[in-house]
Amino acid sequence: MTFRKINNWLHLWLGLISGIIVLIVCVTGCIWVFNDEITALLNPKTRIEKQDKQVLMPSQLGAIAQKQYPGQKLSYVTYQQGRTAHIAVGARRGGSSLEVNPYTGEVVSTKDVKKGDFDFFRFILNGHRFLWMPYSIGRPIVNYGTLVFVVMLITGLIWWYPKKWNKKTREKSFKIKWNGSFKRVNLDLHNVLGFYSLLFCLAIALTGMVYGIQWYSKGLYWVTSGGQSLGEYGNLRSDSLQANKHYTPEQAIDKAFMLAMKENPSSEGFYYTFPDTSDAKSTIYISVYPSAGQFYNSQIYQFDQHTLERLKGDSPVYDISYQEAGFGSKLRKMNYDIHVGSILGFPGKVLAFLVTLIGASLPVTGFIIWWNRKFGKKKTAKKRNDDDLGNGNRIQIKEVKKFVPKKAEKKTAEEVPVLMQTSTNIS
Repeated sequence: MTFRKINNWLHLWLGLISGIIVLIVCVTGCIWVFNDEITALLNPKTRIEKQDKQVLMPSQLGAIAQKQYPGQKLSYVTYQQGRTAHIAVGARRGGSSLEVNPYTGEVVSTKDVKKGDFDFFRFILNGHRFLWMPYSIGRPIVNYGTLVFVVMLITGLIWWYPKKWNKKTREKSFKIKWNGSFKRVNLDLHNVLGFYSLLFCLAIALTGMVYGIQWYSKGLYWVTSGGQSLGEYGNLRSDSLQANKHYTPEQAIDKAFMLAMKENPSSEGFYYTFPDTSDAKSTIYISVYPSAGQFYNSQIYQFDQHTLERLKGDSPVYDISYQEAGFGSKLRKMNYDIHVGSILGFPGKVLAFLVTLIGASLPVTGFIIWWNRKFGKKKTAKKRNDDDLGNGNRIQIKEVKKFVPKKAEKKTAEEVPVLMQTSTNIS
């Protein structure tokens, strides 16, 4: 009993403290899940029918972008089968971009992002990651609010678990009584939907914390990999002493792209960065995606921008292919796809949407349960007291006639047993 009291107390107060955080993070997560699909739907011009021929080389796409934006620095290109190539120019965030037919080079659309421009999905992502606060403040709140949510899921399961299993408790635990009162339906929505979504909510929350809580991220990898270190990402550098001795920037990116595509001829998409000529130590980064809309099995390449030597680090996650990775590394590579549900394709995204929607409802239904138990009884008792005083006219006092005994009469011997029987029944 003591354990359950502590558990229930934690579940209640942690829920009241973190409820608004969980609500915002889950609602914004619901919307972000279908970011790519909604964007493609709203921009039908970006749909390009797949053709059985080679897409344009990076230098060709770069020339098209520089013709459109002369003097601007080329940043990166992303491409998926059936879509236009997205070319970013200028700053990585806040610069300009083009949508280009990857087979013909036709410029489908351009976008110039200016300071103060509103981007809906960027707004949603900012809310999801740091609640639209300053990053240094909002990010830790989201991270540890998610950790609290994990604790709430576990304490909620303990609270949900019946003391005795019988027909009545099974119906309350696994079924929603839709024809019940509002309080009963709300309670069932919290308990029953919370139970059914528990494992999925845990998966989404635990994978989300990987991106924000360093000790948790490293600790999770250490446990799942059998004691290995996660390693660092992005510490590879080109040999600056070889600058301008082998290839021009255009030649380097084209050759690097061809090397990556040669090893992945049936890839569904790719991402690559143009050589940064202002930094002689920067590398050419290319990521190839064998499956559309999934990232876990992507193949990453980094090349020296001067010699085209393929660079490899010592990280068991970032510098190794999915096929060669161990269990812990594979799990880490799948982290984002698990987080957004794309690990199961489009049906997985639908599942993630529904689960996060339920997650958003839990603080609301939980708050209503607490409010009804805290204040609902007082209101009900007050209403009954008012009714008892005559406000509701529920109690009607009937006039009681004065009892006047009749004059005693002499009874015959035959009537005596009848009177005795009647007296006995009354008593």
